[in-house]
Amino acid sequence: MFGYRQKFFLFLRNDTRHTRPSACHGHRLPGARPVRKIRHEFRDPVHGFILVNPEERGIIDSAPVQRLRHVHQLSLSYLVYPGATHRRFEHSLGVMELAGQVFDTLTDPQNVTDSVRDLLPEVDRADQRHWWRMTVRMAALLHDVGHLPFSHGAEHALLPAGYNHERLTRELVASDHLAPLLSTGVDPPLRPEVIAKLAVGRKECPGETFTPWERILSDIVVDDAFGVDRMDYLQRDSIHAGSLAAASTTCGCWERCGYCPTPPRRRTSPNQPLGSRSGGGNQPRRCSSPGT
Repeated sequence: MFGYRQKFFLFLRNDTRHTRPSACHGHRLPGARPVRKIRHEFRDPVHGFILVNPEERGIIDSAPVQRLRHVHQLSLSYLVYPGATHRRFEHSLGVMELAGQVFDTLTDPQNVTDSVRDLLPEVDRADQRHWWRMTVRMAALLHDVGHLPFSHGAEHALLPAGYNHERLTRELVASDHLAPLLSTGVDPPLRPEVIAKLAVGRKECPGETFTPWERILSDIVVDDAFGVDRMDYLQRDSIHAGSLAAASTTCGCWERCGYCPTPPRRRTSPNQPLGSRSGGGNQPRRCSSPGT
């Protein structure tokens, strides 16, 4: 049987819409040497500028991730909430940004006690911290890469028995579309099997063994209470559905819990009204980014 899985990967192989050159390359004079950017930016309505490195940009430019530009985050909800037309693509970028912020907060030397260092030696070495930060950001970026059109709305109708978007995510991360990209540009290379585990969590990997450190990192991405997947979609969906107050309250609660770094609150000019931010109107509070 030529099953759904084969058709799905055949579609990615034959889809040429997402193989255009990256927009950041631009035009250069004949004979000029290309300059490789060490940082790229995406302007996001929720988190401001999202910074990514060249390795992350390579994954973002891949066909599986670019496909998410055509997958609605809230299925058919835009028929009731006309502003809710956002897609899984920008949600994935937001989850990656928050995963980096939370990782930086949890591994900050000021927040790590001696007992934690004894239990989790990974947090005490700068080279390991960098590798695991790249890993958890990649897992966050790819956590929804297996979603179908209409997101959860038609998943059970379109997929055969035993399949869900988490299983497709794991297979895509291990496929020829992503695994070679994940294994290049970083020393030591990122491991697709670890990224897949962190991206879907322990519930979707009942036969896999998670180390204490991997359990923490997978909870950063997909935990039911404080996972950054939930942190992003609650803010993003609220904003696009028109509930700015809900978005502001949600982010403020996480900041007060110490889960994300809290930016200084100040009025940037005497004439700026209370409750607004410089850069445009009454916008929701958001978590600040310490950079990439």
